[in-house]
Amino acid sequence: MSTLSSPARPEAPARRRPRLRVTAAVFTAAVAALVALGALHLTQGTSAVDAGDLLRLVTGTADDRVWNVLQGSRLPRLAGAVLVGVALGASGVLLQSVARNPLASPDTLAVNAGAYLAVTAVAAFGITLPLLSGIGVAFAGALATAGLVLALSAGGGESATTRLILAGSATAMAANSVVSLLILLFQEETTGLFAWGSGSLNLTGFGSTAQAAPLVLLAIAAVMVLAPRLDLLRLGDDTASSLGVHVRRTRTVTVVCSLLLASCAVTVAGPIGFVGLAAPVIARQIARRLPDLLAHRALIPLGALCGALVIVGADLAVRAVLGAEKSIEIPVGVTTTILGAGVMVWLARTVTSAGSDDRPAILHGAAGRSRTAFALILVGLAAASVGALFVGMFSGDTMLLGGDLVNWLAGKTGASYTWIIEQRFPRVLAAILAGAALACAGTVTQGVLRNPLAEPGLLGVTAGAGIGAVSLITWAPESGAWAVTGIAAAGGLGAFALVYALAWRGGLDTGRLVLIGIGVWSLGMAAITLIILASDPWNTPKAMTWLSGTTYGRTADRLVPLVAALVLVLPLVIAHRKEIDLLSLDDDTPRVLGVRLERTRLLLLGAAALLTAAAVAVVGVIGFVGLVAPHLARGLVGSRSGRVLPVAVLIGVLLVSVADTLGRTVIAPAQIPAGLVCALIGTPYFIWLLWRTRTRTG
Repeated sequence: MSTLSSPARPEAPARRRPRLRVTAAVFTAAVAALVALGALHLTQGTSAVDAGDLLRLVTGTADDRVWNVLQGSRLPRLAGAVLVGVALGASGVLLQSVARNPLASPDTLAVNAGAYLAVTAVAAFGITLPLLSGIGVAFAGALATAGLVLALSAGGGESATTRLILAGSATAMAANSVVSLLILLFQEETTGLFAWGSGSLNLTGFGSTAQAAPLVLLAIAAVMVLAPRLDLLRLGDDTASSLGVHVRRTRTVTVVCSLLLASCAVTVAGPIGFVGLAAPVIARQIARRLPDLLAHRALIPLGALCGALVIVGADLAVRAVLGAEKSIEIPVGVTTTILGAGVMVWLARTVTSAGSDDRPAILHGAAGRSRTAFALILVGLAAASVGALFVGMFSGDTMLLGGDLVNWLAGKTGASYTWIIEQRFPRVLAAILAGAALACAGTVTQGVLRNPLAEPGLLGVTAGAGIGAVSLITWAPESGAWAVTGIAAAGGLGAFALVYALAWRGGLDTGRLVLIGIGVWSLGMAAITLIILASDPWNTPKAMTWLSGTTYGRTADRLVPLVAALVLVLPLVIAHRKEIDLLSLDDDTPRVLGVRLERTRLLLLGAAALLTAAAVAVVGVIGFVGLVAPHLARGLVGSRSGRVLPVAVLIGVLLVSVADTLGRTVIAPAQIPAGLVCALIGTPYFIWLLWRTRTRTG
């Protein structure tokens, strides 16, 4: 890069001074903006202390009440916001430089999720640690997840960005699933961790900030020493090595410092989302206009200042829009996630990658199956699905026998057993129907997008459907099943339409579509959290119902819309099975054979979105089924859609049914949501899939 080679050439002092003045002016403006926002921040709060009281405090005419308010809550909140922003901003700059990827951040590399999981696990098991030890625990979790993501995302070639974000999203989803499980199982020990999990600045006193600040300053000082080496790494590993840079050691120290910064931020205020992505992007956009700021000795502190500005500004925005009282209940991380997800979508629009580059060998491993073998597989899976239905009916906090079901059908059971069966059978059917819908949607999505790492939930559909359903349940709780399903379908289809429109730039790039979908998914999950916490901040079970996926409390009438969606969409998909096979090849072959490419692609993806939205309306957010079921089906019967579709549907039925049964019986009478069980089952498979692809292409 020319901007990196310029420091090697002597420059006249007369030319250097104006540039130094411009750089100093940028930092002066950033600090001034932070001071102004900080001063405004101190005027907001739940008490009656306002700007006039602060002015009287400066002039020495205020009473002790003003100082007590500032010292007790407002100054600690502001100090925590600045420290966390500085840490996350600097951490994001470092991760982007090491990964050479503008979408790398503590969120997309699952750093925050790993730290959050480690802190939650310690709290769940009743282990009380001092803050510095807590930072060590968070650091260990962050190190584990970041190392896994970086290892899985290697070897992607042109699609490295897509692989990085998919690996990070899957790892973060798995970590968050375990966190949700711990919160449900240890509710007393983890009280308040759901809201804290989105980032909270409700600090009392300076204790945590004061203890974390030296570590943050030490980490930033260390990377400032390494800054010239990081500049040289931009030229490539070979060039940097020839110039005397120890590449591996430099990267290792940089990553360790970045993880330490993120761990400090999580320990102080929880995992505040996407600041580590948004702040470096803002800093780099400024630096593009002023190339001297691209040097890491300027870029790192500029990113840190931008991080502080983002968090303080987001906290101000929450207080200004919702009021000081609500700002206590609404985590600032929800606001920053909405902002950061928007930045991610904007960045993803510039990505171009061949999604088919990641196609693993398993897709063609069973291409030679005979018709007899296919029929036997189909019959075996159908029998297993029927068996799963009966096991689901028999299992639960009260175990049933076959005779109980026979008596119920004949109307001869007592009142207690009748109630148990009538409560249980809608749940079993909901799991079966949702599994079929999600598996079919995943098969269509992967085939049409030519990306075996995609699934409907990562295309924004799940988040959009969740927003629609949660909004209606929150503000119109008397709504019926059809209304909930209708608004969920509208939300899911609307979110997908938004993703599709944003991804279209003279054509549809599958990698870009997936990345934008993940950004919209993140934005949607933040919006769902905001709706839940704004309407009923202490109702964690309600949040878990939609964010974890469960069949609890389902009734037969609520299943009718999902049945209707399956009856409508399944024949349509089967009728277009040959078009799916053609679309999975490339864009040219379908056109040559007379397929109307864009109309067919949009029709099939719209069908997948409708199935996903209907499933979300019934059981909430259940991930990985639409990813795992098609892969397992292709491993059994090959890649032809005519064979993959029925096998994938039966596998989806088995996955969700077994997950629901396990969730209802393992710790009965307590229950684990089916979505959490599916995530815990599906994540290892997804990680193995990424690893297999890495070793094949790396």
